[in-house]
Amino acid sequence: MNDKKKKPQKLKARLPRGFVDRSAADIRAVDGMVAKIREVYERYGFDPVETPLFEYTDALGKFLPDSDRPNEGVFSLKDDDDQWMSLRYDLTAPLARHVAENFNEIQLPYRTFRAGWVFRNEKPGPGRFRQFMQFDADTVGAAGVQADAEMCMMMADTMEELGLKGQFVVRVNNRKVFDGVLDGIGLAGDDNAGRRLTVLRAIDKLDKFGLDGVKLLLGEGRKDESGDFTKGAGLGSDQIASVLAYLAQDGYEPTSDLYTQGMSELDQIEALVRAAGYAEDRIKIDPSVIRGLEYYTGPVFEAELTFPVTNEKGESVVFGSVGGGGRYDGLVSRFMGQPVPATGFSIGVSRLMTALKNLGKLGDDEVLAPVVVCVMDRDIEALGRYQRFTQALRHAGIRAEMYQGNKKNFGDQLKYADRRGAPLAIIQGGDERAQGLVQIKDLIEGKRLSGEIEDNATWREARVAQVSVPEAELVEKVREMLDAQRQDRDRAAG
Repeated sequence: MNDKKKKPQKLKARLPRGFVDRSAADIRAVDGMVAKIREVYERYGFDPVETPLFEYTDALGKFLPDSDRPNEGVFSLKDDDDQWMSLRYDLTAPLARHVAENFNEIQLPYRTFRAGWVFRNEKPGPGRFRQFMQFDADTVGAAGVQADAEMCMMMADTMEELGLKGQFVVRVNNRKVFDGVLDGIGLAGDDNAGRRLTVLRAIDKLDKFGLDGVKLLLGEGRKDESGDFTKGAGLGSDQIASVLAYLAQDGYEPTSDLYTQGMSELDQIEALVRAAGYAEDRIKIDPSVIRGLEYYTGPVFEAELTFPVTNEKGESVVFGSVGGGGRYDGLVSRFMGQPVPATGFSIGVSRLMTALKNLGKLGDDEVLAPVVVCVMDRDIEALGRYQRFTQALRHAGIRAEMYQGNKKNFGDQLKYADRRGAPLAIIQGGDERAQGLVQIKDLIEGKRLSGEIEDNATWREARVAQVSVPEAELVEKVREMLDAQRQDRDRAAG
């Protein structure tokens, strides 16, 4: 019998499907983009608020893909008091809960914005993640369409602030208009709520699948390239024809009061945005805008980028929607038992970042790597001295790090600094210490010279890449050398 213990199996490092690790460059790019969005929202008089990642599942309510199975569409768990909690699916339902819970303290109209992560327990795919960031702005307590018009104008201003002038359009429709279409084909009433939502989600895929794909989703369903089948709304041929005729603006106009009211509101929005100087190339009335969530009750809008990109198949396609929103007058009201009108807009931050990268409008801001202070001696006194140099640079506003690795070889430390992209290395050995000096090695200039110098004698003569200064002049000299490097970069860029 073999009593030899089995070697424990090594744990495999693996990223959950639909989630991504973010690099320093991506984080800085998003921070810069969010700062510009925030600046526009603040300019419009909106204030920040923050809600938690988790909400009670019933607060997210019937607007989830399937409320009977809390884990369908959302990530859920049971609290210690046996209540279902879910990671937030969007930022709108949590805001509705926040407003209802603090209604007596909130000044209406309540104008607020928030950025944060949302989670979808759905099948991931190319460019489709289970965790992504949204940036929302909402006005609660304003019933007039002027609040919806303002949302559209703010979205247009945001796109232009991000450098997308002439490369976007904010498209506007009214859910009442389309509800009038659905009433006209026999889908009115609570009994048809599920089918109406399926129809809405089918039409929301128009920019992705085209009219033929939407036609399949309105009927029996659609099979994608992977073989997965999406069940359709099960409409009859006449019903499908009416919906497609509406989308194509092919003369189909229901006579319902709801349809008439919706069209009147669209006329008012158009008049308001045109009066404020926003032409059709920036804000456009478009009957194909539906939005796939059921809670919208009036005007709905999407910000669509109009420039072409190459997809995973190598095809040139329009980038499409990077945000959307609309009026949701029933979302707060279900907590309150009284009408509370609301309208809002949500930007898909992660998707918008991809678009800006495609255009080369993001991630170009220079982030200088830290100056590296080399560690020549490792006794406490020497380490304290190196740390003092490092802190002096930091307190002067210069990025700096003292080498913390195990490599004692000076050459290995310089290799580390080079891989970090460090502009300078600070060196003090025994000889320099005895004289109260430090060496500053210009790693950028040194790299340039190494490509030009062919022999050791010439290298020894070219000492401009390394200078010696008194300890007291370290910060001043480092700042001077960094400024010289910056001027070189500016000249090269110009």
